[in-house]
Amino acid sequence: MVDLSTQKRLAAEVLGVGVSRIRIDPERIEDVEAALRREDIKRLIKEGVIWVEQARRNSRGRWKERHEKRKKGHRRGPGKRKGAKDARTDSKEKWVRTIRKIRRYLKWLRDHKVFSKDEMENRRIYRRLYMLAKGGTFTCLADLKRYLRDMGYEVR
Repeated sequence: MVDLSTQKRLAAEVLGVGVSRIRIDPERIEDVEAALRREDIKRLIKEGVIWVEQARRNSRGRWKERHEKRKKGHRRGPGKRKGAKDARTDSKEKWVRTIRKIRRYLKWLRDHKVFSKDEMENRRIYRRLYMLAKGGTFTCLADLKRYLRDMGYEVR
């Protein structure tokens, strides 16, 4: 067995990689053994006798598979969950997001006079819906839209 540690070290320095990634053509070992200068190593690299092996990394295949399943809602059951319900999504934050969305929509409806062309009537209906929303009558925006449809308002 020929000791090529010096040549490998020089090649690693020239190529800017670690020594473990340097590969040498086994049929041209005599040429590499004779190469003791950087110029010789560079020439051998150009000829393709010495090359760099691709960096080894952890395989992402299994992760990608799991990720695709999770995007579909699989592998997210009660057995996978740790911590309380509020630890995963804070109920207050959820409420704040929901109520802001509902109030934003109510303001849009009021400003575009969807409830009534009469200004006072429009405000009265808006105020009533606002207070219902505050009281937690509507669990989500779709719930509010459903309520408005049932009440006979044209909502898009």
